[in-house]
Amino acid sequence: MSKRYLFTSESVTEGHPDKVCDQISDTILDALLTLDPNSRVAAETVVNTGLTLVTGEITSQAHINFVELIRQKIAEIGYTNADNGFSHNSCAVMLAIDEQSPDISQGVTAAQEQRHALSDDELDKIGAGDQGLMFGYACNETPELMPLPISLAHRIALRLSEVRKSGQLGYLRPDGKTQVSILYEDGLPVAIDTILISTQHDEHIGDITDNDAVQAKIKADLWDVVVGHCFSDIALKPTDKTRFIVNPTGKFVVGGPQGDAGLTGRKIIVDTYGGYSRHGGGAFSGKDPTKVDRSAAYAARYVAKNIVAAGLADKCEVQVSYAIGVARPVSVLIDTFGTGKVDEEKLLEVVLENFELRPAGIIQSLNLRNLPAERGGRFYQDVAAYGHFGRNDLDLPWEYTDKVDVLKAAFASSPQAVAV
Repeated sequence: MSKRYLFTSESVTEGHPDKVCDQISDTILDALLTLDPNSRVAAETVVNTGLTLVTGEITSQAHINFVELIRQKIAEIGYTNADNGFSHNSCAVMLAIDEQSPDISQGVTAAQEQRHALSDDELDKIGAGDQGLMFGYACNETPELMPLPISLAHRIALRLSEVRKSGQLGYLRPDGKTQVSILYEDGLPVAIDTILISTQHDEHIGDITDNDAVQAKIKADLWDVVVGHCFSDIALKPTDKTRFIVNPTGKFVVGGPQGDAGLTGRKIIVDTYGGYSRHGGGAFSGKDPTKVDRSAAYAARYVAKNIVAAGLADKCEVQVSYAIGVARPVSVLIDTFGTGKVDEEKLLEVVLENFELRPAGIIQSLNLRNLPAERGGRFYQDVAAYGHFGRNDLDLPWEYTDKVDVLKAAFASSPQAVAV
């Protein structure tokens, strides 16, 4: 008997209050790393009506204008009208920043003193900035090797922003959420069950003032210029059986920080795999790459994606865990959920031989500290909305599949690594 079930994932737009905070925190990180690659950063942001507060611990030789940087990012997101209760040029900006605790810093300070490529012995001396566990995941449901529900939720959320900023649907406002429910049968996606969009909007659209008419226009426009655009390279398409729900409360005029307070790190499932994979609990934004919450999660995705891209499994989840001040992971686990084409114990051996999982090694191999000059000081802020993984629109080192040939060769030359 076949097993049928629905799985749902959500995303949010860059104007969602929590995502505003993530982007501000990562904009600060980008600015500090650009001027001082050895900056130690843990920046937390809070927003509410007319207020932005940045707190946390920062140790850096860089000097930046925090207030100007914050206001520029708020304007870029789209909050430029004080009538929304939150605007770049009128909100209060408060700073409450300390330096990092020396007790936390001591295990990784050696990394700050190294400006050359680190040797294997040196990598072993630079420990993790904290204990914790991180997960990475990949599957072959989409071209970017991500689960289909979160992939579609991100695509729709990003498209909402694109048509708002281009003026194609200029009546949209920055805040919004998307949600996609996929019908699975025997572990494979077989239908688009439900698409839900809640998007902030002007109270009136042109000469349309009746709310029912406004909502009808929004729904028709979103179907025509947002939803259809997001399925261009996806084999599975919406049908007349797909439920399409827009602004189910009736309207969405008051939103953003005026409608709800925001906080850095409160959208960790949106940032990763939409609940399809397990999560270690640590947030990413505002943290420099010495924090394994961020760098090790990127490394785990890198491992999982290369395994799936190499055809060694249809699904793969990688868990790593660390002790503060210790370089090598406490544990590494690979789970292919019965889809593996090779022995998992041998696969783990090959991964440990060919992927760098020590914190300083991750930073060095994925180049997480020295931001690309061609990006103009932008890197982490660009993944602070619409997901950190599966981003084919960005050049992200942890999304490279440059280990595929290494993995294939390891099994081609090992007769004991037989298909299971």
